[in-house]
Amino acid sequence: MELEEEVIAVRYFGDDLPELFWRDHVSDWVDLYTAEDAELRAGEYRRIPLGVAMALPEGYEALVAPRSSTFGRYGVLQANSIGVVDHAYRGDGDQWYFPAYATRDVSIPKGTRLCQFRILRNQPRLRFVKTDHLPDPDRGGFGSTGR
Repeated sequence: MELEEEVIAVRYFGDDLPELFWRDHVSDWVDLYTAEDAELRAGEYRRIPLGVAMALPEGYEALVAPRSSTFGRYGVLQANSIGVVDHAYRGDGDQWYFPAYATRDVSIPKGTRLCQFRILRNQPRLRFVKTDHLPDPDRGGFGSTGR
């Protein structure tokens, strides 16, 4: 199936930052890089600049999440678990950040692939209707998968 190509305007906050690229047939996620060296102490919170601002197409949003190796290598968690960048956050000064919470003292060098993002269409319009019973059988409750 041929995918539709969207063109995304990206402003880089520095000439020495890696340019973003999408790897067709490898991953739907695009790596983001730290735009400066970051030193964090255990228990410290800091927004680490990612060196990019983007003009997402209307009707789209981006989800930002840590790479699978981020915690193991650096001991940092994304403070808000997952980031959502909406279409309106698209101006020249709207740089993307990684909100890091350090679980140990750590040095993260500039240019580190710390997190990743993917672009999705916005949620369709929804209407919720109250009911006394749902049409499907129970699956066994929270945490029941794999039992």
